[in-house]
Amino acid sequence: MRVLYITAELYPWVKSGGLGDVAAALPPALVAEGCDVRLLLPGFRGFLDAFPSITDVVRLSTPFAGERVRIGLAHLPGTDSLAYLVDHPAFYDRAGSPYQSPDGSDWPDNHRRFGLFGWIAAELARGADPGWRPDILHGHDWHTGLAPAYLAARAPADGQVATVFTVHNLAYRGLFPGSALPELALPPELFSIDGVEFFGMVAFIKAGLFYSHRLTTVSPTYAREIQTPAFGWGLDGLLRARADVLTGILNGVDTRAWDPRHDAILTRPYGAGNAAVGKEAAKADLRHRFGLEATEGAMLVGAVSRLTPQKGLDLVLAGLPDLVAGGEQLALLGSGDGDLEQAFRAAAERYRGRLGVAIGYDEGLAHLIYAGADVILVPSRFEPCGLTQLYALRYGALPLVRRVGGLADTVVDATATSLADGVATGFAFDGESPAALMSAIGRAGTLFREQEIWQRMVRRAMTRDFGWAAAARQYAEIYRALRPDPMG
Repeated sequence: MRVLYITAELYPWVKSGGLGDVAAALPPALVAEGCDVRLLLPGFRGFLDAFPSITDVVRLSTPFAGERVRIGLAHLPGTDSLAYLVDHPAFYDRAGSPYQSPDGSDWPDNHRRFGLFGWIAAELARGADPGWRPDILHGHDWHTGLAPAYLAARAPADGQVATVFTVHNLAYRGLFPGSALPELALPPELFSIDGVEFFGMVAFIKAGLFYSHRLTTVSPTYAREIQTPAFGWGLDGLLRARADVLTGILNGVDTRAWDPRHDAILTRPYGAGNAAVGKEAAKADLRHRFGLEATEGAMLVGAVSRLTPQKGLDLVLAGLPDLVAGGEQLALLGSGDGDLEQAFRAAAERYRGRLGVAIGYDEGLAHLIYAGADVILVPSRFEPCGLTQLYALRYGALPLVRRVGGLADTVVDATATSLADGVATGFAFDGESPAALMSAIGRAGTLFREQEIWQRMVRRAMTRDFGWAAAARQYAEIYRALRPDPMG
């Protein structure tokens, strides 16, 4: 089963969120399931610099560029995995993030940049590489959404390729003015309610949702949520209409990269059997790093997050006075909304020794927070899957989450019943208010004083299996159902 896996991000070279982590871990798990997987990546600077040898596969005349666009093939460094690169410097070899310029504004030609990306995916599905042709085209998020539309507009004569589209976050829909349609080389008739049109705009993600044979998203609960107006971003009607081909498959974590037993960041690596000792050492290191007081018995709360309203960090900010008054400490790593960044910086000055804030992202510091924190906050207003709580479970930092999306699927709230049954792994709350969050933190603080119960929860959390094998099996089953007798 040959699978073309299309993604704009791939850890560790180009990453703006969890999509990059998924793209790094899921394809190897699919290979273990017997799939022949090749990635398709834009020719971003991070990839071009990291891949030492790129072989020409084909150069294509496209509707997007006057000159031919080069399609290269490279081994991912240190692996046998292969990736195609759309090497068109005018579109991709730029400073900034994959989607934004260094000043944080969206690139004005993103529709053309990712239109070309989807168009190339469709051409590879049609056989542009004479040496390899996929049975399955699997796109991820809005950046890849036009690929199945291009295939639908000019399908291969033999109908060989089936399409799968995975939504990682429906909030990012890839919306562009309707006037951009002529620049996308799509037939005008596709600009309709039964096509790519969305309230007068072109919606890349709607194209993926409408034209793909199968749809997936990254947790069972999120698959149900996005069929409702509250979480559907105007696309809930389409998703309800396609519910029979929509599956929620829970993301996993790369257990090689996230393993406290072999984490070079930690001065004292640990496993479930010696978590108390290892985490105490990490807690001391974390307090030192953030300038927090070494207060005996204080619960240390961690947060590793984008600073956005979606992630609920405004609730944390509003609850800080109560958190500090309760004797707890907070170590926060994140970046995003400028107002939130400034507010947390100011709060760190006000609560020096109780609150530590690092603006930006530091992979090593993130590992230390998961290891040194007693609790990790994930108070998201919506969360398709979430990787933060899965990393926290691996490191024995009990997640405290809002009961939405994948957070609801992965964290068992510590109630009298779940504690008695021996299944509790964290804390969950339902409200969308600082009071609801602080109530959950209060429950965690009370239980933290019962260290025998707490340590049992830590050991249980660390033994939960959220590797990629189960998810890869489900994706492979979808592929086989679409192509029961693949060629080659």
